[in-house]
Amino acid sequence: MMLIQPKDRNAGASGKAAPQDMIFDVNTAEFEALVLQASMKTPILVDFWAPWCGPCKQLGPVLEAAVNAAGGKVRLAKVNIDSNPELAQALRVQSVPTVFAFFQGQPVTGFTGARPQNEIKTLIDQLIKIAQQAQPGALDIPAIMTQAAQALADNDVRTAQNLYMAVLAQDENNAPAYVGLIRTLISAGALEQAREMIETAPPSIMTASVFESARTALDLAENLPDTDTQALQKAVEKNPADHQARFDLALGLFGAGRNAEAIDALVEIIKRNRTWEEDKARQQLLKFFEALGPAHPDTVTGRRKLSSVLFS
Repeated sequence: MMLIQPKDRNAGASGKAAPQDMIFDVNTAEFEALVLQASMKTPILVDFWAPWCGPCKQLGPVLEAAVNAAGGKVRLAKVNIDSNPELAQALRVQSVPTVFAFFQGQPVTGFTGARPQNEIKTLIDQLIKIAQQAQPGALDIPAIMTQAAQALADNDVRTAQNLYMAVLAQDENNAPAYVGLIRTLISAGALEQAREMIETAPPSIMTASVFESARTALDLAENLPDTDTQALQKAVEKNPADHQARFDLALGLFGAGRNAEAIDALVEIIKRNRTWEEDKARQQLLKFFEALGPAHPDTVTGRRKLSSVLFS
C-alpha cells in the first residue's frame, strides 16, 4: 500500500488528511478532529516546527522514517507554528522543534529539540505498547501497574509515566496510578509539578488511603538534607556504633536515589539497637517504604529484611 505523505513540509495543512494518512499537516481548525479525536484509537505524534528552524529539518526526516516503519500503528501530524501561532500558544510550545504524543485525546509525553533515531524508535515502541494494552478488554491494569513500578525502580521515568497515564486514560479515578504518576515527577526532580498534582487531585483520589503516600514522598524529597555521604560513610566505618551518623547517611543515600543502601543503613541501626532514640530508625524506615510505595522492589526487599531483624 502506498503511504500518503505531504508533498511540501512548508506548504501548511491542507485540511484533507484522510484517516489512513500516516503523515499529514494540520492547522488550528483541524486539530481537534485530526489529532484529539483521531488519537482515541491510534497514537499521534504532533511535530511543532518552523521553516526557519535548523533542528526541525534534522528531526523531521527521523520522525517520518520512524512513523513509516511503524506501519500505521502511530501517525505523525505536523504543525507549522508560523501559520498556527494560536495553537502553539495553547499548548505552551516555547521552542521548536517540540513534539507531543497524543493518545485517547490526551498528551501522554513529549520532548523538545532534535533527538536521535534510537530515542524516537523507543518512544514509538512505547506508544504502540500502550495502544495495544488499551484495546477493549486487553488492558491488564494490575500487570501494567507492576510494570510501571518496576520501570520507576529502574529509574526509567518516561516509561513509568507512559504506563501510569495509560491506566488513567482508562480509569481516571485510579488512585494508585495517580500516585504513581506523582512519584515519577518526584523522581525526575519536578517537585513543583508534583505539588500541583497533589493539591489539584480529584476528591475521589484525594480521599483514597494510598494518596497519603504521595504527600509523604514529596515531603521527604523537599526536606531531605544535603549531606556529605562520603564523610558520613567514613564516620560509620570508623565507629559502627555511631547511629546518628548512620541515620544521617541513610537520609543522604535516599536523597541521592540509592534507596536500597539507605534502607540497609536503617535496618542495621535497628539490628544494633532497636529502641535507639525512641524507635527513630524504624519510623524513618516506614516513611521510606511509604514514599517508595508498597510495590517498589526496594520496599518489598526492605520489609523482608526488617521482619528478619524484628522477629529473629
